[in-house]
Amino acid sequence: MTDDLKRRAAEAALDYVEDGMRLGLGSGSTAVHFVRLLGARLAAGLNVVGVATSEETARIARGAGVPLTTLDETPELDLDIDGADEIGPGLALVKGGGGALLREKIVAAASARMIVIADSRKRVAELGAFPLPIEVVAFGLAATALAIERAAIELGLNAAFDLRQRDGNPFVTDGGNRILDASFGRIPDPEALANRLDAIPGVVEHGLFLGLADLALIASPAGVARIEA
Repeated sequence: MTDDLKRRAAEAALDYVEDGMRLGLGSGSTAVHFVRLLGARLAAGLNVVGVATSEETARIARGAGVPLTTLDETPELDLDIDGADEIGPGLALVKGGGGALLREKIVAAASARMIVIADSRKRVAELGAFPLPIEVVAFGLAATALAIERAAIELGLNAAFDLRQRDGNPFVTDGGNRILDASFGRIPDPEALANRLDAIPGVVEHGLFLGLADLALIASPAGVARIEA
């Protein structure tokens, strides 16, 4: 059922794709549905070009017949379609569960519009149940983690971290960095936390996507809800 809802959200996003658009192609299971559905539309005559937010998305896009460009070749995009791990009030997002948060945020910022697609489980009253991915450089990782912990405590948040692993080794992002999954608990003031994280040397990027999405397409058994920021 959940996978079907993800597909319905992805299908709804196709209504916003117009011929000739430059698209940001998100990462994650819901975005994969979108990329594959987009490929079917291209086979039927639609003409677009995409920028992939991860190497995995690029692989799927090529397999689906979606032509790709880069932000160096196409630095301004018309529309970014991406998923989310949590969708809070005002379309504040937590992203990065798949590890592509840095490229996802760069692509979102380069797009005139961002639409987030998800199933209804991802909508929350307050961010924080899903651990916040924080991309950090490997050098000085312990010092960076300590700075993050101190910032969290000063904001009255919990501070528990896990260095993301894959096959028994530290997970390495497409940019060659590591990810700390931070369990802060409730995040009542995402802006304050984002500002503190932005100021910490060693933090490359974090999974708080604030003020980027202006529309969410959230699928439930009752249908697809369209929620504006």
